[in-house]
Amino acid sequence: MKNIKKIIAVISAIAIIFSFAACAKNAKNSDTSADVKTYKIGICNYVDDASLNQIVENIQSQLDKAATENNVKFDVTVQNCNADASVMNQIISNYISTPVDLMVGVATPVAVAMQAATEDSKIPVVFAAVSDPVGAGLVADKDAPGANVTGTSDYLNTDAIMDLILANKADTKNVALLYDMGQDSSKTPIENAKKYLDAKGISYKEYTGTNVTEVQQAVATIIKDGADAVFTPTDNTIMTAELSFYEDLAKAGIPHYTGADSFALNGAFLGYGVDYAALGQQTADMIADILVNGKDVATYPVKFFDNGTATINTETCTELGLDFNEVESKSKSYCTEIKTITTAESF
Repeated sequence: MKNIKKIIAVISAIAIIFSFAACAKNAKNSDTSADVKTYKIGICNYVDDASLNQIVENIQSQLDKAATENNVKFDVTVQNCNADASVMNQIISNYISTPVDLMVGVATPVAVAMQAATEDSKIPVVFAAVSDPVGAGLVADKDAPGANVTGTSDYLNTDAIMDLILANKADTKNVALLYDMGQDSSKTPIENAKKYLDAKGISYKEYTGTNVTEVQQAVATIIKDGADAVFTPTDNTIMTAELSFYEDLAKAGIPHYTGADSFALNGAFLGYGVDYAALGQQTADMIADILVNGKDVATYPVKFFDNGTATINTETCTELGLDFNEVESKSKSYCTEIKTITTAESF
């Protein structure tokens, strides 16, 4: 009986030892977890559209990779203001009061609002998809921003799109410029388009709209006026409305040349611009560099991208009565890459 008691006592002692060892191990793991630095990031997306959503998704996935590589944690909150200024300002205000360690403004209106709101708090702001950061007043210089704001630009090579229009229709006589006057991203490329067309002796007319209904009305007028082609820069208002009018333009035989592949996703004939997945990844790399490596925002150069990719909607191409192989042949010398897409197909 005594032997049995001794055996039980030994087993109990061993169990206690393992229990303490397990507790010590858990405590060590807990301490390790506690040592991981956490950075709070607040993202505000301007509107729900394919290009901007693609940027946000790639920022998040790239930050996940950066967190693993640097043994840190990024606590990311994503909000979408849906182009509502009051909602946008409330989102930014909430990020400031949280507070977050860094804010991300996707598209020019959000970036501008974040800049204005953080002048006192000095919270770093990284923008994404701002076409003209100097013209929008976000940075003093693209190579030396000068304050608490820097980021990535989807600057549009307007001349290249104009070249594509003429390459596919050499006798183009009149071009419709379709955009939202309230979109800062549209101002510079529209002015550049006018200069190009003036130099070529090609007439043009401006058509504007601030919402889907107004844009539809503008398109109806374009069709009535018999434009040879339509040009739209990286304008979120027009891009959002594209699905409501692309078929009308195609049936009228008027190709829509645009400043982003997301337009082609929504039915436009051709989108020409940056790789938004790569832009999102680069934005995330800048965020990690600033937070983890302590890079100074004021001296962190804005990142620009090659505007060499043309995305052609093959369904719209067919509806326009154009032969894709011929379009590709005429366009390839003006692009570094030509991609194809069909309407409402995900990236």
